[in-house]
Amino acid sequence: MSLEFLMGNHAIAAGAIRAGVGVVTGYPGTPSSEILETVVKRNPGDIYAEWSVNEKVALEVAAGAAYAGVRSMVTMKQVGLNVASDPLMSLAYIGVKGGMVVVVADDPGPISSQTEQDTRTFAVFAKLPVFDPASPEEAYEMIQDAFELSERLGTPVLFRPTTRVCHGYAPIEVGEWDVVPTSSGFEKGSRWVIFPRLSYANHRAIEERLPQLGEELSAYRFNTIEEVRGGEVAGTPVSAGDRGIATGGVSHAYVSEALAMLGADCRLFKVGTPHPLPAAAAREFLAGLDEVLVIEELDPVIERELLILAGEDRLGVTISGKRSGHTERAGENTVESVAAAIAKFLGMPAPIVPACSGAPTPPARPPVLCAGCPHRASFYAVKRAMRGRKAVFSGDIGCYTLGNAAPLEMVDTCLCMGAGVTIAQGLERAEPDATHFAFIGDSTFFHTGIPGVVNAVYNGTDIVLVVLDNSTTAMTGHQTHPGLGRTAQGEVAAKIAIAPVLASLGVSHIETCDPMQLAEAEAAVKRAVEAGGVSAIIFESPCIAVTVPGPMYEVDAQACTDCQVCIQRLGCPAIVRSGGVVSIDTSLCYGCSICAQVCPTGAIGVAR
Repeated sequence: MSLEFLMGNHAIAAGAIRAGVGVVTGYPGTPSSEILETVVKRNPGDIYAEWSVNEKVALEVAAGAAYAGVRSMVTMKQVGLNVASDPLMSLAYIGVKGGMVVVVADDPGPISSQTEQDTRTFAVFAKLPVFDPASPEEAYEMIQDAFELSERLGTPVLFRPTTRVCHGYAPIEVGEWDVVPTSSGFEKGSRWVIFPRLSYANHRAIEERLPQLGEELSAYRFNTIEEVRGGEVAGTPVSAGDRGIATGGVSHAYVSEALAMLGADCRLFKVGTPHPLPAAAAREFLAGLDEVLVIEELDPVIERELLILAGEDRLGVTISGKRSGHTERAGENTVESVAAAIAKFLGMPAPIVPACSGAPTPPARPPVLCAGCPHRASFYAVKRAMRGRKAVFSGDIGCYTLGNAAPLEMVDTCLCMGAGVTIAQGLERAEPDATHFAFIGDSTFFHTGIPGVVNAVYNGTDIVLVVLDNSTTAMTGHQTHPGLGRTAQGEVAAKIAIAPVLASLGVSHIETCDPMQLAEAEAAVKRAVEAGGVSAIIFESPCIAVTVPGPMYEVDAQACTDCQVCIQRLGCPAIVRSGGVVSIDTSLCYGCSICAQVCPTGAIGVAR
């Protein structure tokens, strides 16, 4: 054993390796991305890991390995589970042979996501067990338990860390990685073919299994009932009529800290496996209580399960939480928000949170495209080409979504991965007098962009596809994808070029150009618009994080007329104006030269 200071995602990876995982797949998505990357980094040499083209593919690859008795793990974020839901729902019926854990990182807030959807609710929908770790330490232990349960029951298991668990750090005792992945081999048989009759029989078996599993999980070490006296855990039984608090996940940490802050007395139920509810433990917790407050993030999963149990058992207990409006229905919990809710519930004075004396208020910093980002040049080239013409710009998920902000204002829609290509088609059918652009990144193109292109060609829809190829999956931490010629494990792989793919799909007009050459890029956009049908421009220029900076630029104060065209049109964070003088912050400049190309007086040039 060795003590290591680990991020939650690192701990999940370490726990999976310790559990003998043999195949790890996934698609990058904050806050989950570091899990697979850590498996690659710490790989003892016998684990296969890949960044799959999307979450559906990742889950199916992992399922195939589990069919053959290999322990497998899939990683994604909560919206990625939507993409993987088709195989997941069927896999719940089919089952697995080797343990299979689907790690889905939820993002309360949301901090970096389109939605606040709750994977615990998806577990209820899919009728699958779900583990909900409260800390990085628990995540390390729980992921090993999840593999064991999955393999014993022959079912995939969901594992739901949230952002604060994924990205929190803690000292963890890590065991030796002496468990070698094994395969018992694929056994042919009808159990792997999902015919309706088999589905019916398996559905019945699942319904019978869930309540039995709930009773079994009541003894699980991360489902606990604690007596809290004066804010500290005590062994003294709470008398009948007292109040209780139920919680789970990272909210347990907030509740524990809030109770200590308040010096409160109550019974505390910590739920580590919210589905199926550990029913026996829940009954023990509810016994003799008059009121219960449930504190959890996102959906009222624990609250709803306790309400059902209390109703079925005719328990005279009032259960409050999100449904009753006693806690917030959206967003993250904090120690302060939890303490306020608990104080009100227990009839105690609200806690006084000490202010940081003399601490300055940090300035607001809206998210912007990086200085030197090639997407800024791509957007500006399209915008300049379409001056005076009616155009709609459909965007997608990625760094380039930030093109929505002023002064570029070049992303009119953004729904989900791959939807820019298809939303543009619907808009074109409704508003054919406008030119419809669909912006999509290189990684997203491979993820879910291709079917949309096929649809546009097949149905003869007039759109201009703009592929922003910056040679990485930038938004989630620069992971590899099929267009880069290397795998997640650093091995050389077939490099799939986007232009030939588009040509094979029947796209009528394809041009590849460098957006940093503004005049050429603008001309390419105009040609694509005039081509009609499905036309495509591939703007190729690497992300600044994967390339070497060019020479920095500066403003010649004598030549500058303070027209502010560079500021008003580009929005580059490296260009600043202070005291009536425009200058370039050399600590941010990346030498992209776009500002020099738009300056009408030639006042911007390479720094001397």
